[in-house]
Amino acid sequence: MPCTTLLVGKNASNDGSTMIARTDDGHFDVKKLIVVNPKKQPKKYKCVLSHLQIELPDNPMRYTACPSVDPKDGIWAATGINEANVGMTATETITSNARVLSADPLVKYQEAKGRRGKAVPGGIGEEDIVVLVLPYIRSAREGVLRLASLLEKYGTYESNGIAFNDEKEIWWMETIGGHHWMARRVPDDRCVLMPNQFGMDGFDLEDAFGDGKENLCSKDLKEFIAKNCLDLNQNGRFNPRDIFGSRRDMDHIYNTPRAWFMGRYLAPDSHTWEGEHAEFTPESDHLPWSLVPDRKVTVEDVKYLLSSHYQGTAYNPYSNRDTGKRGMYRSIGINRTGVTSVCQIRTGVPEEIKGIEWICFGSTTFDALLPIYPNTEKIPNYLSNVTLDVSTENFYWSSRLLGALADHNYATSIQNIERYQDAVAIRGRQILREYDEKMMQSGDFTLTKEANEKLCAMAQEETTKILNKVLLDASTHMKNGFHLADN
Repeated sequence: MPCTTLLVGKNASNDGSTMIARTDDGHFDVKKLIVVNPKKQPKKYKCVLSHLQIELPDNPMRYTACPSVDPKDGIWAATGINEANVGMTATETITSNARVLSADPLVKYQEAKGRRGKAVPGGIGEEDIVVLVLPYIRSAREGVLRLASLLEKYGTYESNGIAFNDEKEIWWMETIGGHHWMARRVPDDRCVLMPNQFGMDGFDLEDAFGDGKENLCSKDLKEFIAKNCLDLNQNGRFNPRDIFGSRRDMDHIYNTPRAWFMGRYLAPDSHTWEGEHAEFTPESDHLPWSLVPDRKVTVEDVKYLLSSHYQGTAYNPYSNRDTGKRGMYRSIGINRTGVTSVCQIRTGVPEEIKGIEWICFGSTTFDALLPIYPNTEKIPNYLSNVTLDVSTENFYWSSRLLGALADHNYATSIQNIERYQDAVAIRGRQILREYDEKMMQSGDFTLTKEANEKLCAMAQEETTKILNKVLLDASTHMKNGFHLADN
């Protein structure tokens, strides 16, 4: 699924938290936020798309998930935080190349042929991965190891990147062909920029085949590379992106510009991003997988980046200046996003409230990011009771309506949109502060339910107000408008 991922190490964030964030960009997928309690976790998991059946462990933990409301194609849980304060987002669809995929083919479902033929199940994929992994892991590293065991046993039918975080660290994992994989611990002082391409541009093989402190991979990865003549690197340098990734013209339109915009925002002084002497351009093949930001990164920065439409550049599709370049690159904030999440694991607070899941639905350019305490038995109806039919009674459809109304009147609506986004951010943080303090003083962490209800009531209030404004604005700009004085 075309998505954009941003990872923020604990020393790169303003409050010492780790953050993993991703836009889940399907095809207008209707999504919701729920809690999956252990009794609801299946004992035997059935993949809808690949027809694979997998026995699951007996000891699942409670976790949040953002599944599709319509289950016809599977769960597609997307992202969540479990009760051990481990976050996960899956998956970022990434690129590969013919050399890799011919050597280790993707494991795709094969229909039965003939009257006596038997169907052959496929591997696991984005539909399944969160449900198969998140309920059973107690650290980010454990997430890599559990998913690795599943990939090696069952394979996958697509190329994906997956992120895990806990209070101390973030791990990023990328699949290689049908059964191989590699993973890196994100340096604490860095941010990772991932725009639907194989991302890692460096890897310590010695560590991976030794102590495995910050690098992990398939046990036969060296042999796999050598046997299939995959290594394109010169002078002893090892760049996984050159080996396992792509170098297509389409990357320069669809993928690399997104990493360029994020890097330009995060490190404007450390690197040159524009002009005759630019180190990196929107079409550079060597954009860094990670970088040290010039200043500490906040949740609001993450939201801004994942809402990007190249504002402040010649590529902004909403610009009123005819630059000849408007809309030429794929934006991060696009129309068909289902859900965007930031899984934040905090430090300096009790275990029960370390996790905060920030959620928004629809096009990130126009929607607001709402914080929720994931350590709870149930998510309020405004986020969880989402229908397949349009309704203003839930956050998903209200956000979709907001984007569709505001997009066509961007110039006149954006000021009200930004005020709405600020209002939800400010009031959301105020409620978090209020309930953090209440719970730390009282020791009553069941107050997460009350806090979430208050957060959702606030979001519904602010979203209703902005819908009133953008609907009026859109109505006044209808093409059939006419007044008596227009004669």
